[in-house]
Amino acid sequence: MNAIYFEEYGSADVLRYGEQPKPTPKADQILVRVRASSINPIDWKVRQGDMKLITGQKFPKIPGRDVAGEVVAVGANITRFKIGDRVYGMPNDGVGGGNAECALLAETVAAFIPANLTFEEAGAVPLAALTAFQALYQHGQLLSGDRVLINGASGGVGTFAVQIAKALGAGEVTGVCGPDNAELVRSLGADRVLDHHEHDFTKDLSHYDLIFDAVGKSSYTACQHALRRNGRYVTTTPEPAAIITDKLATAFSTKSSHVFFAKERGADLALISAWLQAGTVRVIIDRTFPLQETAEAHRYSETGRAAGKIVLTV
Repeated sequence: MNAIYFEEYGSADVLRYGEQPKPTPKADQILVRVRASSINPIDWKVRQGDMKLITGQKFPKIPGRDVAGEVVAVGANITRFKIGDRVYGMPNDGVGGGNAECALLAETVAAFIPANLTFEEAGAVPLAALTAFQALYQHGQLLSGDRVLINGASGGVGTFAVQIAKALGAGEVTGVCGPDNAELVRSLGADRVLDHHEHDFTKDLSHYDLIFDAVGKSSYTACQHALRRNGRYVTTTPEPAAIITDKLATAFSTKSSHVFFAKERGADLALISAWLQAGTVRVIIDRTFPLQETAEAHRYSETGRAAGKIVLTV
């Protein structure tokens, strides 16, 4: 099969397009003919070697944490899926594997693609939507009526987070983004939109029940005074030094700080699928690239200017 792969850590220049072995499903896995995948910041952070303590030195590596396509083979223990099913999910091997013509998904991480989604739209969903949902619901413990702020509201995770916060019953959703994307964020349901160039949300004293920093540009220490009593701060990509200072800052406080990485959960993705099917949540795609141009897609993602997701067609 053809795939994007790299044999050393480095810039986008290390990415290659060519033949790689077609994977064989284990008993609890399905093999998917990938029709679409996407680019997430974790992909180029892995490629750069930022996570080499986790991803190791075994090469080649195939990136891509999103898979959307059709089942072409099933393992011996598979009961939920059959050949021909349209499925999507987030591979759980730690590196990815989605930027290829075929990829493996464990049965527990896969879900059926909603009938109203194209493969391109589905390829944009798993990692970003799971991150948004788990940040708000599981770690942020969002309650009906909460005042919620999403920092990075126009990005891949942020566009899902604004919509999911409303779906979960938030009373007020504030989106923080650049001025060019303000109308997009409003269209997703944000009640307030702040221009990060002109408004420092950390100065909004005791205003928010939950702050989700989807782009890792702040810290609990910086945001704590903007949180109300029992407020929660959640992020996925903090500065390393901030983790220690944030934990110390919450030691004697009613407020809390949570750092997490999205988990590959098919049950969570199935709930998100129901929202997508109902039109409660929609997919925002900034640009689409063919698989062969993944290096260019990485470079675009690294600019931080994408509004919504960057999709790869396979």
